[in-house]
Amino acid sequence: MKYLIVVDMQNDFIDGALGSKEALAIVPYVKELIVSFEGKVLFTRDTHFENYMETQEGRNLPVKHCIKGTDGWKIREELDTLRKTEAIDKTTFGSKELVYLLQEEREIESIMFVGLCTDICVISNVMLVKAFYPEIPLTVDAKGCAGVTPESHKTALDAMKAIQVNVINE
Repeated sequence: MKYLIVVDMQNDFIDGALGSKEALAIVPYVKELIVSFEGKVLFTRDTHFENYMETQEGRNLPVKHCIKGTDGWKIREELDTLRKTEAIDKTTFGSKELVYLLQEEREIESIMFVGLCTDICVISNVMLVKAFYPEIPLTVDAKGCAGVTPESHKTALDAMKAIQVNVINE
């Protein structure tokens, strides 16, 4: 089974509290990938609560975002309508639940990642999955990712290459 992991393509990261023109620009490409992907597509969804500012992340990134139930928390509508499985809510950068879900699959051929933000949640999930599945080919489609800044996006791509992740479409 081939997997496409769509990381945190949520309104707050696209054009909301932490949005950027780079994030907005990848939406049509990510939609095209999802539609044409031959395999299973899984979505992660960054999920915080009203006490966000009291958490370690909130103290280090004091911008309320992806508060469960808000419009910013929702996956971008044109992508969400393509979703065939429940989104994986995650309260940390990397998703343990994603790893648990992948563990249920016996024959994983490959895993591709796209989404937001390259330098925070994409890289965290790639590294987490790489730790559990060192022999499964992992690919990051750079054209389907955006970072906090273009520079941090590039740095994250380089870091993932260093751990033998295939980075395409730079």
